[in-house]
Amino acid sequence: MKVAVVIPAYNEELRIAQVLGAVTRSSCVDQTIVVSDGSDDRTVEVARVFPGVEVVDLSKNIGKGGAMWKGLQETDADVIVFFDADLVGLQPEHVDQLVQPVIDGADMSVGIFRKGKFWSDAAQAISPSISGQRAMRRKLLLDNPCIAESRMGVEVELTRLVRQQGLDLVKVHLRGVTHTSKEKKFGFVEGAARRAKMYAEIGKAIVRSKKP
Repeated sequence: MKVAVVIPAYNEELRIAQVLGAVTRSSCVDQTIVVSDGSDDRTVEVARVFPGVEVVDLSKNIGKGGAMWKGLQETDADVIVFFDADLVGLQPEHVDQLVQPVIDGADMSVGIFRKGKFWSDAAQAISPSISGQRAMRRKLLLDNPCIAESRMGVEVELTRLVRQQGLDLVKVHLRGVTHTSKEKKFGFVEGAARRAKMYAEIGKAIVRSKKP
C-alpha cells in the first residue's frame, strides 16, 4: 500500500524541520507533502531543503481543513497520514506506529500524546478527537469533502465520520511527543487569541457533530 504524509503548515519555519526529519526517515512513507497555508515566513524554503519533499505553496490562508484537502489532491496514495508541523519529539518510529494499524486493516488511527508535556497529554486524554496526528484510508477522505471547510475543527469532523459510519478507529500512544504552545510561538497575547479562535472552530465542529 502506498503511504503519503500530508503536513499542513502555517508559519512553522522554526519547527517543521524536526517533523520532516522524522517523517522522511520513516520506513513506511512513500511520499511527503507540505502544504504551506499562506505562510509569510520561510516555511516553504525550509521544507524544500528536504530531498523528495513536495511543497504546495498556497497564496492565502484557507484553514487547516482546507490545507489538508489540498494535500490530498496531490497524491494517489492508499493511506493518507496527517502530522501537525509544530510537533516536538516526533521520531520515525512514531510515524511507523501510527501507520501500521491502517496497513493492517483499520480505517483510521489517531495518535495520542503520552509522556510529552502535561498540558498536551491532559488535553488529548480528555478529548482524543482533537488530535491532528492521523492515518486513514484515502476513500474515507474522498467521500467527505466537507472537511475542506472545517478549518481547525477538521479532527472533530474526521472522528465524527468514523463513528457515524461504524468504522474501525485505533488509538496509538505517541510517547514523548507534544506540541509547541501557541503562546510560545506567537507570544502570550497573540497566542491566547489564536488559541481562543482555535477552540471556537473546534466548538463549532463539535456542535455540528452532535446534530442528527
